[in-house]
Amino acid sequence: MRVLLTGASGFIGQHLVQALLAEGHRVVCAVRTPPAGTDPRVSHIHADFAKDTDKSVWLARLDGIEAVINTVGIFRESGAQTFERLHSETPRALFAACAESEDVRVVIQFSALGADRDASTRYHQSKCEADEFLATLPLRAYIVQPSLVYGRDGASARAFRMLASMPFILRFGRAPQLVQPIHIDDLVAAVTGLLRHRMPPSGAPLQRVPLVGPQALPFTDYLAALRAAMGMGKLRVLPLPDGLAHLLARLGGLLPGALLDADALRMLDRGNTADPALATMLIGHPPRPVSAFITDPAADRLRARLDWLLPPLRWSIAAVWIITAIVSFGLYPHAASYELLARTGIPEGLRPLMLYGAAGCDLLLGLGILLLARRRWLWLLQLALIGFYTVVIALRLPEFLLHPYGPLSKNLPLLAAIWLLYQLEEE
Repeated sequence: MRVLLTGASGFIGQHLVQALLAEGHRVVCAVRTPPAGTDPRVSHIHADFAKDTDKSVWLARLDGIEAVINTVGIFRESGAQTFERLHSETPRALFAACAESEDVRVVIQFSALGADRDASTRYHQSKCEADEFLATLPLRAYIVQPSLVYGRDGASARAFRMLASMPFILRFGRAPQLVQPIHIDDLVAAVTGLLRHRMPPSGAPLQRVPLVGPQALPFTDYLAALRAAMGMGKLRVLPLPDGLAHLLARLGGLLPGALLDADALRMLDRGNTADPALATMLIGHPPRPVSAFITDPAADRLRARLDWLLPPLRWSIAAVWIITAIVSFGLYPHAASYELLARTGIPEGLRPLMLYGAAGCDLLLGLGILLLARRRWLWLLQLALIGFYTVVIALRLPEFLLHPYGPLSKNLPLLAAIWLLYQLEEE
């Protein structure tokens, strides 16, 4: 079949592309930024769920399309990327266009467990709105409802491995917080099974398909299972009372990139489980257990530890630059600073400029480490600057070489740490 796949550049979408190609389908990927491709079985079209809310826009894209799979979803809103647009308005326009198309034979909508009329969060409510609209259309359609999805390259799976590798974790509240994780390979196998008509007819044009792993378990037990699979010891859990848990979750909503906010805690408390029978039938065998998720324990254990160890290392180096700037701006006597600059050969008229210029540079370096998304060049700049300072001080102020507090020798581990961060910084 010729399949239109929305959200093809996302985690689930990328895996689905490969699975669909392996099944012999041709894939039209709807993405915001179409890449240059060489596979003749794959084509790309520009589509923006934050803007494409008109049915006619989608109808023009459905010529020759026999199946539509919508995987677009966000966990947090950002600018124009809102739940209303991405989960509700644009999917409804897409589904309405599918109903009018003469070519589309089946629609698969990626929703979520908990996206029903009892939903209490906008994430679930917006998904439910699109699901309910799809249910009113004369289309053969499946609403796929996965639990947590694990894949080695998935952002959430990476975050959960990081949590599992930490010295201890917090348990937010006393609710059971049941989850039923499914591996990404099993998920895409189930979706391709739907396209192969493995699902027995129910008499209704639309069917809801929960996709879950074989076992429901508390979220902290899921993390403990990941920790065990990485070859680590027992997971230590610190339980928090409900009141404190909800307070911290609300505070988490104020922090960009935080793993937990108030909505996430409500969804976790509600639970995320279902009967695995349909998933087993579609895959052709039982979904793999959590203990089989991790296939390279040593590599995943190292990556998980680095994910929570590297941020404090970055913050500590940023603090060195910022504190140095504050001290240089006035906490350290100016006269003593000018004397040191004089001994390095700086003319008297340039000493204030050098002092405050260097302090300003230090402040900018510290803030750059904290605020910039791309820092590889910044680490190289710090290596060059610290190396320069070390050489000049060693030549002009040799007493610091033999100082009992080791002000110059301490630059060696700092240089090594910055080099490590440079090497591990993503391109």
